[in-house]
Amino acid sequence: MTGYGRGVAAGGGLKVEVELSSVNRKQLDLFLNLPKPLALLESRVQEELVKEFSRGRITVDIAVHGSAQRQRDAIRIDENVAAAYVAEFRRAAKKIGVAGDLSLRDLIALPGVLHAESIEEDVEAVWPLLQQALRKAIAGLLQMRTREGAKLAKDLSARIAMLAALLAEIREAAPGVVARYRENLRARVRAAMAEMPLPEERIEREIVVFADKSDITEEITRLDSHLAQTKQMFRAKNSSGKSLDFLAQEMNREINTIGSKANDAAIATRVVAFKTELERFREQAQNVE
Repeated sequence: MTGYGRGVAAGGGLKVEVELSSVNRKQLDLFLNLPKPLALLESRVQEELVKEFSRGRITVDIAVHGSAQRQRDAIRIDENVAAAYVAEFRRAAKKIGVAGDLSLRDLIALPGVLHAESIEEDVEAVWPLLQQALRKAIAGLLQMRTREGAKLAKDLSARIAMLAALLAEIREAAPGVVARYRENLRARVRAAMAEMPLPEERIEREIVVFADKSDITEEITRLDSHLAQTKQMFRAKNSSGKSLDFLAQEMNREINTIGSKANDAAIATRVVAFKTELERFREQAQNVE
């Protein structure tokens, strides 16, 4: 399911911003963009997300900003290293007879003198703020996905009603399959044998065998059960998209069996319509959390 959420938390001279965006995916895929010093917190961020989401491609963007004072405090000059440079340069200059001295600009350009510490380096100080901002972003994303979910549930319910109507038509047409087969079989035998009497006993045996092979009562009953379970899941608070996907697969199996067993044009037309609508239902169900 698609959605967006944003969260901000500040304290101790730091401000953490988290943005979450999600698009439809059958499984859960997490893509985290963290400042490099915060790489140690990646598993904690993933744990927070897995608690709330089981499907979708979720992109996480995290940024950490320091106040002006915090940024000033992060910059320091190592006076011991600077003093060592000055002493060594003066000694060398005196030895080789070179005049001049080092300026402050020269000193801070030397390795190890100027330190600009990353404001994210103290991960344990950043984590409480990051967790707070992340939970706000998660709440925003969940709210948006809930609104989308309500629309999705309405669409899926309409498709289930359509599937139920098609199944009712198949159930109504089923009893006529044997009668139509008997009529067609008699016509074929009559055309082949011309003036000869119809072999009624053999025709009836053939019809009995056909009736047994073409009986779709069990498949219709199972489809009824699957549709009923699907309706119950819409009413349940803890419905799962994966369970809906599984039921769609089972319904597809049953309708395929009906199509192959019935061997009847009237039912075949409805089987095709059922499978078409079921595929649309399944595509939508894969977006359900």
